[in-house]
Parts: sequence; C-alpha cells; structure tokens
Amino acid sequence: MTFDDLTVVLKVAEFRNISAAATSHDMRPATASAAVKRVEKSLGAELFVRSTRQLRLSAAGEKYLPQCQQALALLDEARQNIRSGTEAVEGEIRLSVSSDLGRNLVVPWIDELLVFHPGLSLRVQITDSNVDFFRDSVDMALRYGSPDDSNLYGFKICDVPRLLCAAPSYLNERGVPMHPRDLAGHNGLFYQLQDIPYDLWAFKKGDEEFRVKMRGNRASNDGDLVRRWCVAGHGIAVKSCLDMSHDLLSGRVTNVMPRYAPPVSELWLICPTRQSVTPSVRLLRDTLKQRCHALIERMTQKGIISSDV
Repeated sequence: MTFDDLTVVLKVAEFRNISAAATSHDMRPATASAAVKRVEKSLGAELFVRSTRQLRLSAAGEKYLPQCQQALALLDEARQNIRSGTEAVEGEIRLSVSSDLGRNLVVPWIDELLVFHPGLSLRVQITDSNVDFFRDSVDMALRYGSPDDSNLYGFKICDVPRLLCAAPSYLNERGVPMHPRDLAGHNGLFYQLQDIPYDLWAFKKGDEEFRVKMRGNRASNDGDLVRRWCVAGHGIAVKSCLDMSHDLLSGRVTNVMPRYAPPVSELWLICPTRQSVTPSVRLLRDTLKQRCHALIERMTQKGIISSDV
C-alpha cells in the first residue's frame, strides 16, 4: 500500500466507479483496480461493496476513508512544501519512442526543451518494439496503446486518429478508393511485428464495420520506412495522423476514404512506477500533451481529419 494507492482509492470512493477514477488519474481501470486490492489486502478489510451494476462504500470504508483523506491531505501538503524548494528540471531523459514519432516529432520537441533547460540531457531509444524496463536502459516509453501491465504507470497523452494515406502520384496512377471494397485493387504497405504483417485493415462508418484483407509488395518492422514508402507513391497505408502530420500538412500524402475511419488509437507515456515520475517526466508529459493536441487541432482546422473522429 502506497500514498498513490490511497489517492486512487479516494477517487474510486468519490466517483463510485473504478473506470471513472482511473480516467481522472490517466491510468487504466486494471491499474486502479489493482491499487484498491492492495489497500484492502493491507488493511485486511473490504472498503467497497461491489455488484455487477454499482459500487458503494462498505462499513469499513465509511469509517476509514474520511480519516484517510484528512491524513493524505496533510502528507501531500508536507511533500509539496519540501519539493517546492528542492525540485529542479534536470537530469537525463532516457526515453524509448517509436520510429516515426521519435524521429519526426518527439526528438525535435525535446531538442527545444534542452535549449530552455540546460540541466537536462537526452538518451533516446528509437524502436517499434515494446520496451522492457528491467532490461533496457530507459525510464519511460512513449507508445501507442495503453499499458497492458497493471504494475506500470502511465499518462494518456491523447487520442490519435488513424488514417488511410497515399501520395497523390499513387492515386493518380491507381485511382482513388471510395469504399473499403475498392481496396482489393490497391497495393498495401504493411507494418509488421515479429515477422507478422498487419495486413487485415478495419474501417468504421457510423455503426457499420468493414474488414479488408490486403495484399501488397512491401512490409517492414520500421514504421518510418512504411511512411517513406507511402510518401514515395509505392502504395497505400494505414498510419497514425501524428506520424504522417508533416506529410499531410504539406500535401505529400492525402487522407484517403475519410468517411471510413480506421480505429482511433491512444498515445501513452509509460513509466515503470509512480515513484519514477520526476519533474523532467512531468515536463515531458505536459509538453507532449500540448504539442500533440495542437498538431491534431491544426489538422482538424485544415479539414485533413474530421472533428467527429
């Protein structure tokens, strides 16, 4: 049981809902549920009465949580008083980030941070594989998709629309698909993980869903290479709008078949523990949120992506 576990429990009590409490803390419901279980195990009592439809305080919870809230408020005030005089944005940022996002957006953004915060330094791992915090020399990872390990701690940066992208030269030669069934005559460019290409593409329009098994002559485990193939006009690809943002804004590629959208993804900054969240991590988190939201808003205003996505 930790200070952070208790803050999660108090949020669960406030919302009477684990998912809502998790959202307020930028974490997955499984992570919040694990925190509740740790506190209950430490106390030897259940704080909540659970049913399939609702969650309410137990008798033990009604007795314990108000006192817990007062104690945590005092501890947090003391902690903030100490930190305000000792914390500085300095040290090494050891980050793992995917290829497109890292090379084209995130590393340039961090370069600017280093100018304004000379006490910072950067060690970056560019890889599209999942990071192992116990094996790799990184303190945080920026990845699409929420963490699948409840022991990890993460900040959701933003929702990320995914698009079907192609260069104008490719579309002039092969034609513009208007419906998922039209993709049968097109050349897919595939990202692959562990030698398995992602060639089953999904699209949604309202309540309708479509799945298309694509064929193509190029696949790579490097997402940035897939992007380069797309820009060069070698085929058509499903990509994150952030990964393709410079190409979309410049007109090097276009959003094809915009009424049929691939599933929206999520961008998360993941740390091994809550205790590993330093001032530099919080600075990076806030910078990423601001930059990503601004970039998505810019593409939305220009009509590149739909405001309904």
